[in-house]
Amino acid sequence: MKLLMVVAHERYRDEEFEVPARAFDDAGIAYDVATDRPGTCTGMLGAIMDVPMAITDAKAEDYDGIVIVGGVGSQQYLWNNDALISLVREMNESGKLVAAICLAPVVLALAGALEGRQATVFETPLSVNTLKQHGATYQTIPVIVDDNVITAKGPDAASAFAEEIIGFFTC
Repeated sequence: MKLLMVVAHERYRDEEFEVPARAFDDAGIAYDVATDRPGTCTGMLGAIMDVPMAITDAKAEDYDGIVIVGGVGSQQYLWNNDALISLVREMNESGKLVAAICLAPVVLALAGALEGRQATVFETPLSVNTLKQHGATYQTIPVIVDDNVITAKGPDAASAFAEEIIGFFTC
């Protein structure tokens, strides 16, 4: 089992990456990390990590699911990333896990993965409207699992988000 975690090259939300990554390590779930601009990625709270893999190099068939990390960088660099949207669409159509936290569920909406599903997102007028415009039933609860789609509101939900992802593969 292997996941693809995706972060924006700047202003990703540190704990929305770190908490799930630790939980995946503890659960024995392998993952790769990809970004919109390979190299040094910086978090909103000061985390720094080297991510050599570009989103454009990721192939859906190599992964059992995708986990998109939020933060304000996701809105600027991931929401309209065509390669990421295509990857999410392909993985969702194959029934693989598609998961996103904070502002990143907008990517799932733009990929068509939230049509007819319940979902949550870090609440801004634009994020909520985008989910609704793309067919999601917006809910204000911290984490929502709807079939192969898992969404979470923000950093306070990072641990529960990780638990639901792990649970998806252990049920």
